[in-house]
Amino acid sequence: MLDLTTGLLHGLLAAAALLAAIPAVLLLAQVLASLWPGVARAVTPAGPRPRIAIVMPAHNESSGLLPALAAAQAQLLRADRLLVVADNCSDDTAAVARGANAEVTERFNTALRGKGHALDHGVRHLAADPPDVVIVLDADCIAQAGSLERIACLSHATGRPVQATYLMTAPNDSLKARIAEFAMRVKNRVRPRGMHRMGLDCGLYGTGMAFPWPVAATAPLASSHLAEDMQLGVQLARRGTPPLFCEEAMVSSTFAGTREGEQSQRTRWEHGHLSLLLGEGPRLVAGAVFAGRMRFLMLVLDMLVPPLALLSMATLVVCAIATLAAWAMGWYLPLALALLALAALAASILLARARYASDLVSLRELLGAPLYMLAKIPMYARFLVKRQVDWVRTKRDSR
Repeated sequence: MLDLTTGLLHGLLAAAALLAAIPAVLLLAQVLASLWPGVARAVTPAGPRPRIAIVMPAHNESSGLLPALAAAQAQLLRADRLLVVADNCSDDTAAVARGANAEVTERFNTALRGKGHALDHGVRHLAADPPDVVIVLDADCIAQAGSLERIACLSHATGRPVQATYLMTAPNDSLKARIAEFAMRVKNRVRPRGMHRMGLDCGLYGTGMAFPWPVAATAPLASSHLAEDMQLGVQLARRGTPPLFCEEAMVSSTFAGTREGEQSQRTRWEHGHLSLLLGEGPRLVAGAVFAGRMRFLMLVLDMLVPPLALLSMATLVVCAIATLAAWAMGWYLPLALALLALAALAASILLARARYASDLVSLRELLGAPLYMLAKIPMYARFLVKRQVDWVRTKRDSR
């Protein structure tokens, strides 16, 4: 009985180490692939420009809506449309949008909350006069000049969803804010760039997304999931229209400027990601393996890479336990896997910082990252005992 228990514990520890190693090795592969020189980049296809409709979901966004509208309108032609979905608003978002000459539709349904339902409402509103391409742009995002046309043309030419580079900037110069910005660069630029250069597909990030009308009209948009963008990207890939990354197109926004807003924003993102990882991840992996869909499997594994802070914490904990087990019990397989995960993760972070974030954090400041990780432990603990399941708007400023 003791041997059976010992063998079971050995197997469980090895499995935990393997679960840490797989995303860490994938992350390293993505970072290394992003550094490959001489790889052709996506270009805007030749041919007539498609007719564009922007769908901009907005829940109580009147205070910051105008810059996003102005940046988008500067890139549209007369035949294009800019539709603001004023979703369950209690402020003057709709009036502000109309005052800026945007088309507006209002939606009131407190039972079905969340961005996915707002997008579904907006697409159905467009159906009477459908465009060639639908672009989703958040109400706090600024689209870089030329970006909307680029992703629209690429989407129209390929018949696939296209994801622009989506970056967020820190609202202040604190180390915590800059580390968060670094993690966002890794997630939304480095990793999809690496996937693209390996000839693989990327996920969706919620904004800066272009869909050919036939895809938009049939996509399962109406979702209350906190990670509806990740979920949608996988669902579309399973249907045969995986998203394509367009690094040259850029949209940007700023992290919440208040502690309350930052905590709310981060909790929504990471609880949503973890819910998707645990709730749908094993089924998606098994389905891809049994069907022999290796390309789809890589997209699913990319989706399942945990947030960088959580992956780092989990890897360090597994390494510590595996080290003790190797010393006390002579279990070296878990230790080897744990050290592989740690080495891959460390190499990924150092290479990504050197190439993509040397302006944000120095090597010395990176040593302060463990304090940032420790500060997130309560948020991960709440996922276990009281996880967030309802969509809550981020409080972006002091108002």
